[in-house]
Amino acid sequence: MDACRNDPGTGSRLSSRRKSNYDPKTGIYHSLIRLEGKHKIPTTTNLDTATFVISQFPSQEQAEMKVALIDSATNRRLTYGELRRSIHSLAAGLYQRLGVRKGDVIFVLSSNSIIYPTICLAILLVGGVLTTSNPINTESEITKQVLDSGAKLAIAAPEAMHKLLSTKVPIIVTTRPVDGNGVSVEELIESGEPMELPENKQTQLDTAAILYSSGTTGTSKGVILTHGNLISMMTLLKWAAETTSSIDDIFLCFIPMFHIYGLVFFGLGLLCAGTTSVLMNRFELKAMLEAIQTYKVNNIPAVPPVILGMVKYNGGDYDLSSLRSVGSGAAPLSKHVASRFREKFPWVELKPGYGLTESCGAAAFFVSSEEAIARSAASGGLFPTFSAKVVDFESGIARPPYSEGEIWLKGPTVMKGYLGNEAATSETIVSDGWLRTGDLGYFDEDGYLFIVDRIKELIKHKGYQVAPAELEAILLNHPHILDAAVIPLEDEDAGEVPMAYIVRATGSELSEDQVIQFVAGQVAPYKKIKRVAFINEIPKSAAGKILRKDLRAHSKQNIQSKL
Repeated sequence: MDACRNDPGTGSRLSSRRKSNYDPKTGIYHSLIRLEGKHKIPTTTNLDTATFVISQFPSQEQAEMKVALIDSATNRRLTYGELRRSIHSLAAGLYQRLGVRKGDVIFVLSSNSIIYPTICLAILLVGGVLTTSNPINTESEITKQVLDSGAKLAIAAPEAMHKLLSTKVPIIVTTRPVDGNGVSVEELIESGEPMELPENKQTQLDTAAILYSSGTTGTSKGVILTHGNLISMMTLLKWAAETTSSIDDIFLCFIPMFHIYGLVFFGLGLLCAGTTSVLMNRFELKAMLEAIQTYKVNNIPAVPPVILGMVKYNGGDYDLSSLRSVGSGAAPLSKHVASRFREKFPWVELKPGYGLTESCGAAAFFVSSEEAIARSAASGGLFPTFSAKVVDFESGIARPPYSEGEIWLKGPTVMKGYLGNEAATSETIVSDGWLRTGDLGYFDEDGYLFIVDRIKELIKHKGYQVAPAELEAILLNHPHILDAAVIPLEDEDAGEVPMAYIVRATGSELSEDQVIQFVAGQVAPYKKIKRVAFINEIPKSAAGKILRKDLRAHSKQNIQSKL
């Protein structure tokens, strides 16, 4: 399969001489890749996500032999044939025994498991609307999402079920209770007879999922994704997997499947490509390294904190020779960390990407490792079918290459809107379907996208704008700093000044002044760190994004306590 990369025979075509595809008349950047043949996005109106995904499984005979999912903790394996039967059995149980009908919202509260994809696909097959949540969320956070989404039924892991009791929503657990009482997903799968479900006439325009954005800078919102959005994303991921991977590759999943990144890759997308995925219940660095060695893992969709952890980890003697490709998403990967990763793992392709929940998790990526190395600070080129603009904040004018502005996106994966929030929807999806991402960035002359930072996270210092990500990249270069985050701190004279939260290496006595001086020698005066606080761990979302709102609240609390 590797030999077919960028070959027109794989169903796509990439310009032999790369150019930006920037149109100066419209200010629009277009993808350089055109989908062809079997990789074209389906236009059939009456098509739902689950039916599409299942239609991409290996043939009947191959499906009984080809392993789809492996549980890293138990070594339990599920073939594509078993997966197909499980999906249909669970869908039948949801329809017949629990009365789930088209449009019913089903709330899923669980960490990764081998039956998570079955749950998601069964809900979509029966016509339900999927909404997911992080099982470590508080009871109040979970209750708020259940009420906001209008969930009619909840499916929960046994250890998280208690957080749903106050919602009064019917609950079924994922695994059979010890006492054997109550309904469980496992029991529905085992007792349910695969059947043809009554015609529910789902279309690509119908809502398939309501996924809540991480809310790193404010309150999370329910992102409405249609079947058409997800089918388009599955088509793109199938194309990407078949263009850059082998069908025999083993993928490792520790990205949570309740997040858009994990859901579209492991809950749906890679199943369309017929690959095998090893699932971890949750991320732990040593367990990840052991899984790579045990299962000869080739590919890992990852996030920057994991890549940083691999760079800084020196313990253990694991055989990682099977590893061929590591992707990075959910947050910007600094050029420095990328460079150190490639030095430590020179045989591994490191390929950052870019996307957000509102675009079904993807918008830009690198086809080849050579591209990624040549543009080590970039997030790749636009996915096929995508267009983009870089819009000036003040004038609203689309900017040419190398000019910074807000990234706007357009493509078939862009969300329908925010649930019950017309104001936020109209502010985010503007004229002619453009999605305002809230990210500051630019394109170069060859059409590669560079993300600078979140616009709302920029520090305003005496009229200057300071990107926290730039300072964090510098801080992570210090040998005594394991992790770092930068936030704005209110200042009477400057408006805001940069403040750094630092996780020191074990045994380090690094001081505030040493941190300040380390950064001061590498940046302009207005970018200098003015305050430092040491912390045991940087708060991050499940996808690895820094929760700056938590750090801002922490800094305000500390300031108030000293008054």
